[in-house]
Amino acid sequence: MARDPAVLVTSASKKVPLLRSLAEAAGRLGRRMRIIAADSDATCIARHFADEFWKMPKLEDLTLRQLVEACRMFGVRAIVPTRDGELPFFARHRAELAASGVAVMVSGEKAVERCTDKLLFYEYLAPRGFPVVPAFRSADEVPGDALVVKERYGAGARNMAMNVSREQAKAHASALEHPVFQPFVEGYEVSADLYVTRSGLCKGVVLRRREKVVDGESQVTSTFRDAHLERLNMDLARELGLYGHAVAQWIVDAAGRPHLVECNPRVGGASRLSWQVGLRSLDWFLAEALGMDADPLPFHRSEREMRMVRYPEDWFMEIGTDDAEVRL
Repeated sequence: MARDPAVLVTSASKKVPLLRSLAEAAGRLGRRMRIIAADSDATCIARHFADEFWKMPKLEDLTLRQLVEACRMFGVRAIVPTRDGELPFFARHRAELAASGVAVMVSGEKAVERCTDKLLFYEYLAPRGFPVVPAFRSADEVPGDALVVKERYGAGARNMAMNVSREQAKAHASALEHPVFQPFVEGYEVSADLYVTRSGLCKGVVLRRREKVVDGESQVTSTFRDAHLERLNMDLARELGLYGHAVAQWIVDAAGRPHLVECNPRVGGASRLSWQVGLRSLDWFLAEALGMDADPLPFHRSEREMRMVRYPEDWFMEIGTDDAEVRL
């Protein structure tokens, strides 16, 4: 008997809500899909919540051939990368994986490069009229007295210093590998979740106010509507040439002006809230991975706003005589 097709979640770590959301998305499509968690840590939490687990080699040791062989072994039809550092690898090999019958929710190489390099992100978007926060190689180039300093590549919150003086910024930068400097913009933080289909259609945008942020991820977040900001994010997706799910980060100042900070071309930790109010990114991606056209599938944005609170939860299981887990 042929096995059900599988979806592989890389750097699965403790991303249990994502695994559950993928299973729910497959169910809405009327398809049974096995969930494969992959991580270089054989003891990661996610393995206990997946149908199967693959101890994936570290990215620097992973070859395309190994990945294709693993996909064949598990019957993988779709891959969802979840970490910034692995996006260039999957973007580079997206075409070869597609030729092997495996769809990857990742944008093209140029789009990934523009999103993961904060200096390039600014230099590309500013001349095109987007209200992006300026980025500079030197602290002395930054206007104003309050600065932000962060790593040029990868996740924005990593080793970041905010609202510091010029001299403090220079001192903090000495501990960074590739620092970039920006003016500090005061205001409230907004995440914009969006999905772009294979044809380049942006299905829609859901805005979330980040009410409590820990290590760069929203622990408490609430949806809201703003037609201008929603259109701006759709324009951003089109200009960057994105594919799949992406999360744009904004700061809205006291005058209501939006300032674009960055765009992460992957699912976010709190993106599940946007899925709950109608942005069915995982449904659309799995549909495309299974050979369907996602463009006609509707985006029904809920008329009611929602708040999500993320918190740790315990789960219990029995252990069999062979040390196998028995789910309760």
